[in-house]
Amino acid sequence: MKPRSTSLVDPAGGPAALGAFYRETLLQDVIPFWLRHGLDREWGGILTCLDRDGSLLDTDKSVWFQGRAAWMFATLYNTVERRPEWLEAARSCVEFSRRHCFSPGGKMYFTVTREGRPLRMRRYVFSESFAAIANAAYARATGDARAAEDAARTFATYTRYSFSPGVMAPKFEPTRPMQSIGGHMIGIVTAQELRANLGDITVAGRTCTEWVDFSIGEIERLFLKPEHQVLLEVVGEKGEMLDHFDGRTLNPGHAIEAAWFILHEGKLRRDRRLIRLGLTILDWMWRRGWDGEHGGLFYFRDLRGLPVQEYWHDMKFWWPHNEAIIATLLAWSLTGDPRYAGWHQQAHDWSFSHFPDPEFGEWYGYLHRDGSLSVRLKGNLWKGPFHLPRMLWYASRLCEEVLSNEKTS
Repeated sequence: MKPRSTSLVDPAGGPAALGAFYRETLLQDVIPFWLRHGLDREWGGILTCLDRDGSLLDTDKSVWFQGRAAWMFATLYNTVERRPEWLEAARSCVEFSRRHCFSPGGKMYFTVTREGRPLRMRRYVFSESFAAIANAAYARATGDARAAEDAARTFATYTRYSFSPGVMAPKFEPTRPMQSIGGHMIGIVTAQELRANLGDITVAGRTCTEWVDFSIGEIERLFLKPEHQVLLEVVGEKGEMLDHFDGRTLNPGHAIEAAWFILHEGKLRRDRRLIRLGLTILDWMWRRGWDGEHGGLFYFRDLRGLPVQEYWHDMKFWWPHNEAIIATLLAWSLTGDPRYAGWHQQAHDWSFSHFPDPEFGEWYGYLHRDGSLSVRLKGNLWKGPFHLPRMLWYASRLCEEVLSNEKTS
């Protein structure tokens, strides 16, 4: 049931009503959709290429989503309710991944067939990061020692490929070397999840907290540009801004996601400097990303306000809005600043008036700039049970925490 008011500071709504709404949407809409339509009861694992009504569009499997889905189901089991169907779904994804998603050399594939035959290997290692968080959450849920070992092992692979010079094949020629923020951003949240589920273990010579510090430090050193008030997506070898299409392209969704990872860390440590850093990134990139004419977040923007080369630059994708709902809610909870409550209401209202499918459930993923539907599918190799249920889970718990703090203050 939709709350009467979606404002965090309106007594008719507030954290109580919003938290209940997020939880209900998670448990009565989104998770049942994926359990009913996505879980592969014949071969194991999760199928994500689904049409609007949940029917299969393609049987190829995303290795990213074997990890992402396992993490989501195990996390629900660990933190919400110990439902056997959630643990079984996590087990199915973890075991499918163990059997089919690793190459003989130990690196993980990007896609496999439904039954688990390899299709594609990519140079980067996000499959490993998602396998790491999946195994960590599954180990916590079950006490499975192998899962804990696999979590540490796959995160070690992730850090070696992502941060050791020369291990990962370069994307660009030496003429203009570039580096992306993605490795550090995912490094933060992967280390956070391992620490939350396994403790502050040491992986590849650093504790999880030290890996968090390393990646936040590199983001601040290389990608944060106060002179332009932006967080860049791609920079040169020494962090220099590259005045070309690639170097000028901003990804507000990624930056806002990084902001809430940093805010979350600041909250855990009660570290005002990290909180200020996260708020600064959110402030800059919200202003860059929000579409003042049609509402919603642009997918790409140009640093100098010039045309962007990617044709989907002004589309509205589901996941940046998931990240914006978390980031603005978290910023408000940490500061009480009504500006963040206002931004949260904007992100919430636009998202929930455009993305949900009232007939078949879940969210559409891809809208045109004006909010009209681009494609009706509910899942593909990039969209599945992760960004949306993670947002609903995190936001509902954060609302509950705000209410609890109000009662004890």
